[in-house]
Amino acid sequence: MVFSTPYFLFLYLPAVLFLYYISPFRYRNFILLVFNLLFYGWGEPVYILLMIFTIVLDYFAGLIVHRCKQKGNDKGARWAVGVSLALNLAILFFFKYWDLVATTLQSIGIPMPVLSLTLPIGISFYTFQTMTYPVDIYRGDAEVPKNLVSFGTFVTLFPQLIAGPIIKYKELADQMNFRTHSPEQFASGVQMFTIGLAKKVLLANSIGQLWDVYLATPGAQLTTLGAWLGILAFSMQLYFDFSGYSDMAVGMGQMMGFKFLANFNYPYLAKSATEFWRRWHISLGSWFREYLYIPLGGNRVKAPRLVFNLFVVWACTGIWHGASWNFLLWGMYYFLIIVFERFFFSKVLQKLPGWMGHVYGLFIVMVGWALFAVEDFSAMGLYLKAMFGMGAGLLDSTFLYYLRNYLPILIIALLASTPLAATLWKKFSPRVKQVAIPVLVIAGLALATAYLVDGTYNPFLYFRF
Repeated sequence: MVFSTPYFLFLYLPAVLFLYYISPFRYRNFILLVFNLLFYGWGEPVYILLMIFTIVLDYFAGLIVHRCKQKGNDKGARWAVGVSLALNLAILFFFKYWDLVATTLQSIGIPMPVLSLTLPIGISFYTFQTMTYPVDIYRGDAEVPKNLVSFGTFVTLFPQLIAGPIIKYKELADQMNFRTHSPEQFASGVQMFTIGLAKKVLLANSIGQLWDVYLATPGAQLTTLGAWLGILAFSMQLYFDFSGYSDMAVGMGQMMGFKFLANFNYPYLAKSATEFWRRWHISLGSWFREYLYIPLGGNRVKAPRLVFNLFVVWACTGIWHGASWNFLLWGMYYFLIIVFERFFFSKVLQKLPGWMGHVYGLFIVMVGWALFAVEDFSAMGLYLKAMFGMGAGLLDSTFLYYLRNYLPILIIALLASTPLAATLWKKFSPRVKQVAIPVLVIAGLALATAYLVDGTYNPFLYFRF
């Protein structure tokens, strides 16, 4: 089930909110757990069993860690953490990466069966959330939940279950036991949800069709400006698709009393690759920093070790995004760029005029998106050659046609990816805002609904991760 469907908007979500608010607080986690599992199993009911196994595994692993720590049995606690991590990663590997490894080995003559299993939706997200719970118990950063239902509700919380933001148990533990509700908070959640829905439906879906055109264009027919137009379209689609989902998740969380951290901070304003990753998918960057980069030694090590630490983190970041070697290549691309910036280019970046920093940042990011978006290496090579004018013409009538037709929505998207609207909104008086907010919310919901009823193009890009 996806958020941007009439079934979700007018059946599932109202039913959840109605039953949630008429129930006493002590039953609300259970109500959410039932609806969470229904939401997750909508497309593939069999994977509810996998979700339940993951919940039970990590809940009892955390319980064992806690009891071992109380008894001073540090070795037992570490064993429990290790077993939990190993099983979670084994499950993730089996469902997500088995076929990638199998096809790769087959290509070099080593027999290994390709299973062609359906990928459990959001497995990368919820696996990262749940497997760090025993780690936090071991570190003393979190307390054992009151019961299995509370932990299960955290793991399966449907607003952010299948595409983030990635939430650590310690960030939500207090809210699982007690959370506040108010009309103002609910209204704020509705506003945030509507913003996210508009981003996804009105912007990402519209621009995504332009990227699909260029992705399907044979490499020999690409022009330089056409290739850049296509990757600009993908850049906007991916941002509004993912940030829109995150906004909807944050909004629905607010409706039910939860407070999730923001996952994006205008990433296309970044003046470097390093800054981009402080602004893009913040929860993933935070996860890798806390559970991989810092345990490896972080930046408090000598240069060769620091380079190794960055290599491991970016290799994992790349392959986390998908079971295809282009994602690993994309991760290695950022590894090289960030190492270059850190050791050689940071002082130069600081001295550049602001506009030059933005141009540099956008250039780095858009080239990276070409590696990310085109999974076939031969097609990727042709696309990159076209972007850099190698064997391709500058423009053609096809480029002019699509530029003319998509220019208005591209301009709107580019402006919407900056703080311009938020800055202008702050200039309005409270009275004007009080009148404008319900009008804008109703208009946003009406336009998005009309689009969904009339259209069929409605992918969520990050669901496959």
